[in-house]
Amino acid sequence: MAALKYAGLDDTDSEDELPPGWEERTTKDGWVYYQETDEKGQIFYVDHINKRTTYFDPRQAFTVEDVQVKPKRYDGNTAALEILQGRDLSDKVVVITGANSGIGFETAKSFALHGARVILACRNKTRAGEAVRLIQEEWHKAQVEAMALDLASLRSVKEFAQAFKAKNLPLHVLVCNAGVCTQPWKMTEDGLESTFQICHLGHFYLVQCLQDVLRRAAPARVVVVSSESHRFTDLVDSCGKVDLLLLSPPKKEYWSMLAYNRAKLCNILFSNELHRRLSPYGITCNAVHPGNMMYTSIHQSWWLMTLLFNLARPFTKSMQQGAATTVYCAVAPELEGLGGMYFNNCFRCLPSQEAENEATAASLWELSAQLVQQRVGPQAI
Repeated sequence: MAALKYAGLDDTDSEDELPPGWEERTTKDGWVYYQETDEKGQIFYVDHINKRTTYFDPRQAFTVEDVQVKPKRYDGNTAALEILQGRDLSDKVVVITGANSGIGFETAKSFALHGARVILACRNKTRAGEAVRLIQEEWHKAQVEAMALDLASLRSVKEFAQAFKAKNLPLHVLVCNAGVCTQPWKMTEDGLESTFQICHLGHFYLVQCLQDVLRRAAPARVVVVSSESHRFTDLVDSCGKVDLLLLSPPKKEYWSMLAYNRAKLCNILFSNELHRRLSPYGITCNAVHPGNMMYTSIHQSWWLMTLLFNLARPFTKSMQQGAATTVYCAVAPELEGLGGMYFNNCFRCLPSQEAENEATAASLWELSAQLVQQRVGPQAI
C-alpha cells in the first residue's frame, strides 16, 4: 500500500495484514486513508495521494467536499474574472501558452487585470502582440508581454525557456493551454506528428526547461488544459507500454480526432505524473476541462467541425467561462499543496480509468523523456 510505504512501513495486500496499531479508513468520496497513533498517543492520518500526514480526521482534511471550501460558489456559469474578484496578484508571474486567442487569451487577461505579470507564450508574435494591446486597452497598467514559443519545435521551446530565464523573473503559475484539434497530418521539424508534439511533448519539454525556476518560486502551480475527449481512447500496446505509433502515427493510420483524444489523455497522465514527481519541491499540478463544444480557433482547420461548433455555440460556455476552471486551479487557496487531480466546472471530478493509471503515466513520462533526449541531447531532461 502506497500510504504505508510513504509512512516507512512495508506494503501489504489486505487490511488484515496491516501492522499492529494501523487502521484503514475510507471517506465518503471513496478515498482510502490510514490511521496510526504517534509516540505521544495522538492519532494521525496518512494521505497517500498527496503524500501528506495530518492530525485532523481525513473526512475533514482530505475529502473532495472539504478541498472546496465553498463547493457551490463556482460552477459552469462562473467567469474567470468572478473567481479573481478582490484578488491582488501583483506579486505573481504567470506564463500561458497559446494565449493570443480563445480561452488562453481570457485566462491571460483575467490574471493581468488583477495585477499579475503575464507572459503570453505564442507561436505567432503578431497575433500575440495584438492580444497584449487589447489587454492594455482595458487597463493601461497591465503587466503583459508576448514571447515567441512554437511548441512544434523543441528548439523553440528551449529558446523560449532561455529567454524567460534571462529576465530573472520567478514563475508562480505555468498554464499549459496551447493545443490543436482536427489538424491534417503533418510532421514537425523534430520528426513527430504535430498534434502529439504541440499538445503534449512540447509542454513536457517546456516544464523540464522551467523546472528550476518553478522550484525557486515554490509554492508554484502548473495547470494543464485537457478535455473530456480523453475518455475515448487509450495509449498502451499489448504489453501495457505506451505505444509511440499510437501517439505519432504514420499518415495512412492518422485520424485527426483520435490524435486529439490521445493527446488530451497524455495531458492528464502528464499532469498526474508531474505532480507525483515535483510536489515534494512545492510544485503542484492539476488538469482541467474547459468546456464542451466551445467555439475557439482550435477546430477551424476542418469545415465540418467548424459547422458543428457554430451550431452548438449558443448553448456552450463563453470564453470567460471556459477560462474559469484554469484560473480556479491556478489561484484557489483551498488547493494550496494539492494536485494530481482533474477539474471540470471548477469542481474536482474523476477522469477515465486509464487517465488514473500510474503505470501508464510513468511509461508516458519515460517515452517523452527519450523522445526529447534523442532530439535535443542527453542533458535535456
